[in-house]
Amino acid sequence: MTDSTRIPTTRLGEHGPEVGVQGLGCMGMSFAYGPSDAKESRATLDRALELGVTLYDTADAYGAGENEKFLSPFFKAHRDDIVIATKFALAIDPDDPTKRIIRNDAPYVRQCVEASLQRLDVDVIDLYYMHRRDVNVPIEETVGVMAELVREGKVKQLGLSEVTAAELRAAHAVHPIAAVQSEWSLFSRDIEANVVPAVRDLGVTLVPYSPLGRGFLTGSFAAADKDLTADDFRRQQPRFTGDNAAANAALLDPIRTVARSHDASLGQIALAWVHQQAAMHGLPLVPIPGTRKPSRVAENTAATGIVLGEQDMALLEPIAGKVAGDRYADMTFTSAGRE
Repeated sequence: MTDSTRIPTTRLGEHGPEVGVQGLGCMGMSFAYGPSDAKESRATLDRALELGVTLYDTADAYGAGENEKFLSPFFKAHRDDIVIATKFALAIDPDDPTKRIIRNDAPYVRQCVEASLQRLDVDVIDLYYMHRRDVNVPIEETVGVMAELVREGKVKQLGLSEVTAAELRAAHAVHPIAAVQSEWSLFSRDIEANVVPAVRDLGVTLVPYSPLGRGFLTGSFAAADKDLTADDFRRQQPRFTGDNAAANAALLDPIRTVARSHDASLGQIALAWVHQQAAMHGLPLVPIPGTRKPSRVAENTAATGIVLGEQDMALLEPIAGKVAGDRYADMTFTSAGRE
């Protein structure tokens, strides 16, 4: 993909802006995936924009606000060309600063949006997500406060992450939801049963996070406990260590077969599969693979031009049903147990 070949666009929600059909997950530039190079990360942001990536995803929880601060100069320099997505809801446990809790209460939402606006150094956030769901707070109450932020001009569009179909419908009845962010990949297909139909029915855009299985689907590592640095949080995820990692590594074989037939990388096939779900399920989607390398963002965006055939899809279909291990060590931070 050359500089003159920009990725296609799609709409963010029924009334939102046009964005590139692939966004960029920025978390790893300052959090979670081990050491990063700031200069290379900045070059990655620039390269992504050249290729038509316009949705940039961050959160206040990524490095305790450091990711938002890091992205701020890039966002300000290209404010009219990009869509800024950030999130609230993951707070520090007052009884144990090493742990996270989920907060959706109104005072906390307001506290978070003001802090994010200050760190990002912008007047308005384009897409503001509820990062996780606090079941002790009615979702209508949380979205009601988020809707107030829209009316006050602090936020343009609302999003939800890791919600059930019922939670999405309840939220959408209070205020239109532009985007739902949930994990969706060849390894994680839980949302297809209920969330995907609800998203389609309501005219919401789906934003798949970890479409590359946190890098595992690219073949870049085989066992987190052996291949990744001590500060890489993938070492804590059940799928990527021990016997689970060994079993899951074997599941990459059909991806390799398909990749060879398209002269593509494993990651490109994994992304092409996600992109193809838009047509298969009849909904707009914008996956947000994360990377910190300009070459990788070019590789990832090139996947938007790969079309998988019926035989390819048939080879890839069984993978998710064979995956060993949960997505997180603590699945209470996901929608899995509530659906």
